[in-house]
Amino acid sequence: MPRLLDAARVRAGARILDVGTGTGAAAAAAARRGADVTAVDAEPDMVARAGEAAPTADVRLAALPRLPFHDGEFDAVVGNFVLNHVGRPRQALGELRRVTRPGGRIALTVWPVPAAAGQALLGRAVRAAGVTRPADLPALPAEEDFPRTEDGFAALLGEAGLQDVDCDTLVWNHRTTLAEWWSGPAAGVATIGRLVTSRPPAVVAAIEGRLRSLSAEFTEADGTQPASRGPAGPRPGVRRPGRIPVAPGGGTPRPLAPGTTDEQSRSP
Repeated sequence: MPRLLDAARVRAGARILDVGTGTGAAAAAAARRGADVTAVDAEPDMVARAGEAAPTADVRLAALPRLPFHDGEFDAVVGNFVLNHVGRPRQALGELRRVTRPGGRIALTVWPVPAAAGQALLGRAVRAAGVTRPADLPALPAEEDFPRTEDGFAALLGEAGLQDVDCDTLVWNHRTTLAEWWSGPAAGVATIGRLVTSRPPAVVAAIEGRLRSLSAEFTEADGTQPASRGPAGPRPGVRRPGRIPVAPGGGTPRPLAPGTTDEQSRSP
């Protein structure tokens, strides 16, 4: 988180937007630096949780690609693993650029592809249980996709009109328990979660059983698992987006890329 905020130059008095705030971790961290924080999320329960985590922030229900803010309203925008969850990443970046002032900074992170071994564990469990992706579960159109690499992420930000784009891959170790690792998909979080919860109870139980079996290769003596090792965090830039791929359990880094907005124009 510090790298993400550093990339956006989050400091006391700065007007910061945390888009896709989730549990409010980035918003809370920015508020601790004395920033004037606004945070948005598409899920009402996440808005409630973020409001508790960052009580001084203005937390609202809103989602990309349409944000309820004026042009150039913020000095910087941060988005921690948000572009992975939007159907039109280029349109989303254009909206982030619109709400950032000329010369402001946008710092973003994304998960890398291919995923690290631990991060791929849930997908392996789903396939081992014989579950295939339902036809009605939306997939990112090929024309909207982009390489989840440093060069690919930086190029996407450049296409959005951001300048001084820089992208790094951050690597770290995150330890978790099997119960915690399963709690996300069991609650329908992200695409893998929607796939899991769309299945009958018996199939969900089969997926959990496969996960339990496959996770044995990662489980250590204390019962925890190295769920994620990867890069995370954006670098500073002027109104340009950045990315950070994160990868659990496999040692794969994730890219982090900050960018700056054009001093002359705020249009995408």
